[in-house]
Amino acid sequence: MQANDPAIKWVEEPQLGLGGKMYLPMFVQGLTTTVKHLANSLSGKAVTVSYPDEEPEIANPLIYRGVHRLNKDAQGRVKCVACFLCATACPAHCIDIVGTESPWPDREKYPQSFVIDELRCIYCGMCEEACPVDAVELTSLYNLTGRSREEMIFDKEKLLSVYDATKDAEPMKSASLGGTV
Repeated sequence: MQANDPAIKWVEEPQLGLGGKMYLPMFVQGLTTTVKHLANSLSGKAVTVSYPDEEPEIANPLIYRGVHRLNKDAQGRVKCVACFLCATACPAHCIDIVGTESPWPDREKYPQSFVIDELRCIYCGMCEEACPVDAVELTSLYNLTGRSREEMIFDKEKLLSVYDATKDAEPMKSASLGGTV
């Protein structure tokens, strides 16, 4: 390739004006944002919440991605069919499933063990999207704490207990979309 090749189009670097050479426009933009936040806080519309003294208000809890839960079907059994799609879709590789033969005639497998490492999870919702039977869902529980790493590894029993704690306040999303409960 030659420098004088007619197929090459040379683009000249644009010349910066006075506003582009100075930082004044960016400084004014940043100062405007600061003044807006100051005005909101003085008018009573606080941007920050003094947590844990005040609970933050989640605008739409149905789309918030918090702690995981394993849903149950109408018979009270775990909905998961151990297809491993959630573990495959997880970019953080925080889901570990051990499947076994199901004792029920309506499915081939169910999870003998279902573990989610909540510290490793990035709460992207890919597991929820990948699940064909809507067994895994993210709830609006945000105050997830633990004193050790082991407490933050949620096994099947703990995930089912999250379902029991949240089923009344947050019904399964598949039920609101016309699916079976």
